[in-house]
Amino acid sequence: MRSIITIILCSVLTISYSQSGIIKGKIIGDKETLSYVNIKLKNSSIGTYSDKEGNYTLKNVPLGEYILQVSYVGFQPYEKEISITNQVAEIIENITLTPANFSFDQVVVTGTKTFKRQTQSPVIVNVVDNKALENMQACNLSEGLRFQPGLRVETDCQTCNYTQLRMNGLGGGYSQILINGRPIFSPLTGLYGMEQIPSNMIERIEVVRGGGSALYGTSAIGGTVNVITKIPKKSGYSIEYNYQNINQGANDNILSGNVTTVSDNGNAGVSLFVNNRNRQLYDHNGDNFSELPSLKNNSFGANFFFLPSDNQKLELSLSSLNEYRYGGEMTDKAPHLALQSEERQHHVLVGSVDYQLNFNDNNSAVIAYLAGQHTDRTHYTGIFPDDSIDMVNHLANPPYGISKNFTYQAGLQVNHRLTNFLTGSNVITFGTEYVLDDVLDYIEAYNYEIDQLTKNFGVFLQSDWEITPSVNLLTGIRADQHNLVATPILSPRLSLLYKFKETTQFRLTYSTGFRAPQAFDADLHIAFAGGGISRISLSPDLTHERSNSLSGSVNFDKATDTYVAGFTLEGFYTHLNDAFYLFPLGEDAFGERFEKRNGDGATVQGLTLEARANYNQKAQLEAGFTLQSSRFDTPVSYIDGLESKRNFLRTPNEYGYATLSIFPNPQFNTTINLVYTGKMEIAHFAGAPEQDVDEFKITDPFTEVSFKTGYNFKIPTLETGIEIFGGIKNITNAYQNDFDSGKNRDSNYIYGPAAPRTFFIGLKMKSF
Repeated sequence: MRSIITIILCSVLTISYSQSGIIKGKIIGDKETLSYVNIKLKNSSIGTYSDKEGNYTLKNVPLGEYILQVSYVGFQPYEKEISITNQVAEIIENITLTPANFSFDQVVVTGTKTFKRQTQSPVIVNVVDNKALENMQACNLSEGLRFQPGLRVETDCQTCNYTQLRMNGLGGGYSQILINGRPIFSPLTGLYGMEQIPSNMIERIEVVRGGGSALYGTSAIGGTVNVITKIPKKSGYSIEYNYQNINQGANDNILSGNVTTVSDNGNAGVSLFVNNRNRQLYDHNGDNFSELPSLKNNSFGANFFFLPSDNQKLELSLSSLNEYRYGGEMTDKAPHLALQSEERQHHVLVGSVDYQLNFNDNNSAVIAYLAGQHTDRTHYTGIFPDDSIDMVNHLANPPYGISKNFTYQAGLQVNHRLTNFLTGSNVITFGTEYVLDDVLDYIEAYNYEIDQLTKNFGVFLQSDWEITPSVNLLTGIRADQHNLVATPILSPRLSLLYKFKETTQFRLTYSTGFRAPQAFDADLHIAFAGGGISRISLSPDLTHERSNSLSGSVNFDKATDTYVAGFTLEGFYTHLNDAFYLFPLGEDAFGERFEKRNGDGATVQGLTLEARANYNQKAQLEAGFTLQSSRFDTPVSYIDGLESKRNFLRTPNEYGYATLSIFPNPQFNTTINLVYTGKMEIAHFAGAPEQDVDEFKITDPFTEVSFKTGYNFKIPTLETGIEIFGGIKNITNAYQNDFDSGKNRDSNYIYGPAAPRTFFIGLKMKSF
């Protein structure tokens, strides 16, 4: 009897074992094993990561047909059909990944708040990784965003050089900038923050053009930029020194370093960065007043991760950004003794913590997060008076100011995958979050104060339904209760993706959004104009601004054994209701005053064309060009006494970029890039010796060409590579040649490239 039972048990165990299998192997990339690579079976909850030696194992795989997917940042995605049968219960699959010098199918998160491949995402997501930032010789976030379709980074002050990001023809206040997915890039931080985030802090940048309010709340009308900081992947280090000479007139020294450590079992890691920059004042027109301010930056931070178990992950990010900025008269005097100057001292702390718990066979996840930033700023903006009485008052009470800003966000997100939802699968995302921003900007001498507290509570629900392998429908709605808006605001969103074969995707998106009646980046900037300072206040009748956006696109990519080539053509249309604009109130004792008011409406529409090609991993071309128009429904007044305008000022109808990278072997690389800015209309206030009337001017178009070349040496015994690089930014010195001069200049009369011709050379050491 016992023998019969034993035989039965053995048979059951054998049958049970035969109903599942094992897939295992090693992941190799660029002649070395790759640690912590993501391996999964498509449309299933089975997945794992490779260990420190590149080995992986997928256990208890039920019998059936699967697609094995492998993804790793910096390498092209890999897919292969796998069959587990009674006869083949164990499969050895060693995989060699190809470096992704060019990849159109990276894993992204920003478009849907869940991980998706670019070609699978219902909304277009463009990616700038750290390697691309290096090829562009981008020193910070501001420079890195210049080489993206539909984006334009502009400099808006001749004295302090603050920048704003324009997306699809809309101003900086319409762009939502996120840090690790969190909207803690506040209006005050946004004034100089894009220059304060060094490139060696950035792992990658994900860009979504068009409305994103259904996910990220207020101010995502023009688009969303998600800055994802360095992620620990494997132990290593890098250190870089970069010297820049600005048109033989100023020196710029940048020293940066990164260190990453990951535990042997891969369940914990830390990534550290440090960056120091020291740039001198630069005077372009020889009037002893700077066109580029001096910068002294000192930034450092860390990212941590810890895996308490196979289904839990804890991430912590901390950064400290410190900057001193001075522009104006080039003198050693205190700022208030200079004929004209701006001085800024920033201390910014940024942090976030995320906890994720996967359950239900990895078909469900809960993410809890807390993020915040704190900015302390001291500043001076002033002109030394000519009148003796005003001079006495100025010296007795110089216009120094203080700014304080706190931004906090807390949220909870739940993801749940329905593997059998009608005809396909569906990922349901539900979340709620609370954002508080408290800003105080105060200058006693000017009787100027912005004391603003904004609070927003949002709830969002999204369905990401893969109806068939070729059709994906993304629907979502977000409800926001903002303390400056009387009633809750609903923002629906709808995106449809149709995949035609493997090469082509068609997308159609409709979205709505809003901007609260609050002060944004440009509103907090005090500018020089007409021999005084200009300030912006908010109308007591200001109400929120609503948007309706529609976009459609076709994306085509074809790959062979030797090349990858493709294009994206996108049309976009956004109508703004109660659009914000600045109404001139005239002058007071200190200078020009403007009030933010609601207009009747405005329409922004256009086309963006992207092109890309990569030949045999040896040469790569990327380009983008935008044709667009931005017009108010009825004319608005910009300058008191002059004709009203329908066109948005400072907004060209044509702009674009191109980048050509050549890497014939792993040691040598060269990148040539181009940025084109078309003509635009701009206001010019009188006050400088060259300008005795207020007027509108049409600027000249600009084409800025730059190149970088480098050579890598490997030292195998030290497991270290050394790169020597150099190049020229703005080779033809295409730079504005009609700057105002003297202390009464109009500092907002600035356009074109951010800097003149700049030579650079550098050295980088890193482990491999």
